[in-house]
Amino acid sequence: MSTEEKDQEIIDNELNQHETDETLSEVNQEEEYDFVDYQKVAQENEALKNELQQKEDLLLRRAAEFDNYRKRTQKERIQLFEDSKLKALEAFLPIFDDLERTLDSVKDDEESPFIKGVELIRSKFQNILDQHGLERIDETGVPFDVNIHDALIRQPAPDESLESDMVIQILESGYKVGEKVIRHAKVIVSE
Repeated sequence: MSTEEKDQEIIDNELNQHETDETLSEVNQEEEYDFVDYQKVAQENEALKNELQQKEDLLLRRAAEFDNYRKRTQKERIQLFEDSKLKALEAFLPIFDDLERTLDSVKDDEESPFIKGVELIRSKFQNILDQHGLERIDETGVPFDVNIHDALIRQPAPDESLESDMVIQILESGYKVGEKVIRHAKVIVSE
């Protein structure tokens, strides 16, 4: 082997050694880098899991809040409709009372076409009120109840067997829908 070849071989060996050292160094750095990356990725993964859990919790709370809001507004809407219906019925009650007073005052002349027309109107009116569940409060001989009666007068009972605080006469009928009183009955109560 010539000196040039020997020198070339030495240079090649040194280059190979240098490349091997660099490769080992890079591998060592990559291994260290991989380990650092793994820890970093694990931490980021945990942080992302926590953030996702918080977002899911927030989303569930918002969904529950929205559902509660929807139910509450639906309930309020139904209540508003019911209140409006009751106010409308209450507004028509004086007209219905006037129709009944008219018919009571002309009982002698029931053959008149005018009276028959008023009776027909009152009957249709009564059917409409019945369709909406309106019930009349007009019983006598029952105990006075402040929830459905307004006592206008207290007077001695016409019959001695009648107890105290009993309804003896209805001056104006009351009305209720279900358990809700629209208008209290105006009554005379025994002493």
